[in-house]
Parts: sequence; C-alpha cells; structure tokens
Amino acid sequence: MPITLAEAKVGMADKVDQLVVDEFRRNSLLLDTLTFDDCVSPGTGGSTMTYGYTRLKTPATAAFRALNSEYTAQEAKREKATADLKIFGGSAQLDRVLQNTSGAVNEMDFQLKQKVLGARNLFHYKVINGDATTHTDEFDGLDVMLTGSSTEFNTTTAIDLSTSAQLDSNYQTFLDMLDEFLSAFDGKPGMLMGNSKLITKIKAVARRAGYLTRSEDAFGRPVTGYDGIPLVDLGQYYNGTTSVDCVDIYQTGEASSAVTGLTDLYAASFALDGFHGVSPAGGKIIKSYLPDLSQPGAVKKIEVEMVAAVVLKNSRKAGVFRKIKVQ
Repeated sequence: MPITLAEAKVGMADKVDQLVVDEFRRNSLLLDTLTFDDCVSPGTGGSTMTYGYTRLKTPATAAFRALNSEYTAQEAKREKATADLKIFGGSAQLDRVLQNTSGAVNEMDFQLKQKVLGARNLFHYKVINGDATTHTDEFDGLDVMLTGSSTEFNTTTAIDLSTSAQLDSNYQTFLDMLDEFLSAFDGKPGMLMGNSKLITKIKAVARRAGYLTRSEDAFGRPVTGYDGIPLVDLGQYYNGTTSVDCVDIYQTGEASSAVTGLTDLYAASFALDGFHGVSPAGGKIIKSYLPDLSQPGAVKKIEVEMVAAVVLKNSRKAGVFRKIKVQ
C-alpha cells in the first residue's frame, strides 16, 4: 500500500517516533513528498528485504489503418528489476550526567536532531549518487538509473549560467533547453532537484522570464518553483571528513581544455508508477531508540534508523539535465 511519511506517522504509537518523523519531513521536502510502497516483509525461511518490480522501457504505440489491412505489430517493452531495502542511520553516546545537567539545551534532544539531519543528508546523497554495484550496502540512485536513458539530456555541450552576464546572455536558451528536457517526461515532474548554486541560478532565470512561482509546504514554509514545479536544494552531505554537495560540481575534458564548474539538474514524478520509495510492511520506515535514564549505566546511547530504498518504474518519470555551468 502506498504511504507517505505523514501517513506513516499517524499509525505510530510512540510519540517520540512521531516527532522524529516530523523532523525528517520538516528538513526535507523530498522525504515529505516521496511515496513509499510499504510491502516488503522480510522474515524467516529464506525471505529477504528485496522488492521486485517491472520497469517500463518502451511504451506502446497506436496508428491508423486502412480497410482490409492490418496494424503493424508493436509491443510495449518492460524488464524485471529488483531493489534491496537498505538500513541506514546512526547512533550517539552521552553521559547521563550531561543529560541531567544540560540546562537550556537538552543534550539528548540535540543529538537526536543532529542524527536526523545526518540521516536525511545521507538519503539525499544516495538518492542521487547511490550505486549498489560498487557499494552493496546502498541502493541505486538517480544517476545510475538515468545514465543512458531517453531522459538523460544534454550530455555533450555545456550551457553557461556561471555569471550574471552569462545569465543575461543565455537564460532564454537555457529556458528553451529546460522546456525541451521537461517535455520528454510522461506528465509534469513533481520536483526539480540540484545543489544550492544551481537552484539559485534557476531562480534567477525564472525571475528574468517571469516563471518564478511560490507555494507553501505542509509546514507553511515558502517553496519557490519554476512554472509551478518546486525547486529543491538537496544540500550537502558530511562524509566524516568534509561536506560535499549531494549533487556534485564537476569538470569534463582534459586538463588543457577542461570545462569546470559543471553540475546536473534532476527531476522526478512521485508515484507508484514512477519514482518512489520502498519500505518494510506496516509503515516501519523510521525508528528511534532512546535510553531509559532510570536504569544503571553511565553512558547512554541513542539511535535513529531508516529502512528504505528508491526505485524508478518508468524511465519517463524521471530525468537528468547534464552539464550546466554554475561557476
């Protein structure tokens, strides 16, 4: 059954888990929008956390025919695919004395919210960059899913939006390219996703053209969009050493002729026949574990955990606009 995080929260008996889910939703329009198919039931007897589905590769066509003639046969093509649910999150330890003397800032609450942010950023990063072939403990992201697809757009020549002068010169060309990119979709996408520099550039383009729109999310906060499609900055992911953009800024070509400052724009339609999440049955997507401070043990542990993956069932329900120069 399809379920959103807002719907999953309703069935939770633990008030803390409800608050944790709201933290995920409040900090991520992507997670708040994403629909999860909560149907995977791992158990005993050899069952696994694997979600099997069918992906549409080529849609069916239709044509006219003359009297006493036959239609030319053409079949829609699909392929079987699977996705394994992955477990991710984190834990933190704190001394009970710190918690009991934390004063104005509740130490446990602070650590819990930081773990939520860490899990959110990891999810954002892997939704784009995940590669289950290279790293078996993660799921495939949109970059892997869309490489070589019919909705991988502009793979050759960069479009330059790096400065105000380039924006003024190229914004109309970029708008034409963006509309061409979006026209390849089956329906209007539900979100345009990128890094902060790219989203800022697209807002500037939309403002120049009069296509900048505004709406509100479920928490009443403003959401800026292009022609009604929300523009979402996926932020940065801290890998334990440094913070990196969830949507990378890269360069192409040899050193002597390299084009630097390039990035990509991702778009997706959120539905069970398009791009969606997968979770265990029963809405058990997010869970928190908090210590009992009344029990012995000087060092207490908190944990936040999410069990999920993402899949794309129709290649025309998501796409990527490559090689946009932003710096």
